[in-house]
Amino acid sequence: MLNPEAKQAVLAELKRIGGELNLSDDQKTKLQTALENAREKIEDIRKAHPDLTQADVIAKLRSQRDVIRERVVQFLTPDQLAKWDAEIKKAKNFLGVNV
Repeated sequence: MLNPEAKQAVLAELKRIGGELNLSDDQKTKLQTALENAREKIEDIRKAHPDLTQADVIAKLRSQRDVIRERVVQFLTPDQLAKWDAEIKKAKNFLGVNV
C-alpha cells in the first residue's frame, strides 16, 4: 500500500502523462495500476536498502520505467506509445523521484 506522498506522486504522473496521451478511462486505470506497482517496488527497494545513493535509486527507477513500458505497450495505441516515450525522455521527475 502506498503512503499518501507516494500516492500523490503517482496521481501527478498519471495526470501529466494521461493528459498528453488523451487516455480513455480504461487506459487511465491500467496506467495508474502500472505506476502504483512501480512506485511500490521503488519504496520496497528503499526500505530494504536505506543506504542506497540517489544514483542507485535512479538506476532502479530506470529499470522500473522499462517494466512500465512493457505493460503500457499492451494497451496504448502506437501514437500514444510514441507520445509516452517522448514524455518519459523529457521527464525530470518520475513517480516523485528526480531523475
